[in-house]
Amino acid sequence: MHVPDGFINAPVSAVTGVVAAGAIAVSLRGARRELDERTAPLAGLVAAFIFAVQMLNFPVAAGTSGHLLGGALAAILVGPCTGVLCVSVVLLMQGILFADGGLTALGVNITDMAIVTTVVSYAVFRGLVKVLPRKRRSITVAAFVSALLSVPAAAVAFTLIYAIGGTTDVAISKVATAMIGVHVLIGIGEAAITALTVGAVIAVRPDLVYGARGLQQQLKLRVNGELVDAPTTVAPVAGRSSHRKVWITGLVTSLVLAGFVSFYASASPDGLEKVAKDKGIDQRVEKHATEDSPLAGYGVKDISDARISGGLAGVIGVGVTVVAGSGVFWAIRRRRSADASAVSLPESV
Repeated sequence: MHVPDGFINAPVSAVTGVVAAGAIAVSLRGARRELDERTAPLAGLVAAFIFAVQMLNFPVAAGTSGHLLGGALAAILVGPCTGVLCVSVVLLMQGILFADGGLTALGVNITDMAIVTTVVSYAVFRGLVKVLPRKRRSITVAAFVSALLSVPAAAVAFTLIYAIGGTTDVAISKVATAMIGVHVLIGIGEAAITALTVGAVIAVRPDLVYGARGLQQQLKLRVNGELVDAPTTVAPVAGRSSHRKVWITGLVTSLVLAGFVSFYASASPDGLEKVAKDKGIDQRVEKHATEDSPLAGYGVKDISDARISGGLAGVIGVGVTVVAGSGVFWAIRRRRSADASAVSLPESV
């Protein structure tokens, strides 16, 4: 659902840019509360994983494909504010390096794919978690439903933006019907990927899943006939080792998906591309500012073998995204630590 330059006029693109900038500023502050020493490294990995899985277009209807948006997955794994930042990092890397999603439309894409999907999915997720039994399976079910609803919500958001700032004269009712219809189908794939990924992480490290915090009740021990809270301290070496395994496994999985499995992804246009072509809303699409990039189109320039070119581009994309994302979240985590030290300083004086 990457919106290219030319779909939305300049004034509305500018407004969505302001909205996106404001949301990112709020998310930067919110991420300080969400990230800790365990989840900060995971956030960069989540961004890289979303980048990798977005390369895996899956068929949803005749001549149409879809791909993960990632807002629900990021929000559940690392928190809604951090989730907005994860998807925004991915969109920025895709726009600059791979000419995927217009640069003047970056505000539109962040608003639609990062903000709307994250806010809608996490609101649905929290609502479901409150009414479902306090079990790990409930987290997976809530993840599935919230991800499923987040994709048509993004389609509705795009339709509203196009109704205000679309550059072609097309009946909005036709755009809405086509966009929502195909993205309901894409939402099923989004839901399956999200539920499987969240379920896999919960199975090995439930403490790393932001949406599962509070799921496990405090363990009680009987001491001298009375029940007391068990110590919650985890062996530092064991904890670090387990976390390292999760991180390495996630990174290797991302590299394999982007570097190898992506070659077998569907070549059909995604939902937005198909609707744009069928309904004529792509009549004023503009040349991408970085279409001459060495990685434009998810291939490495001057490498003729499609498998090698696409795989190498995917590996580079995962590497750049994990470095950029980890840098951002490390800085946020460091700022949180600095703020905490500043607050505690008067108490120690």
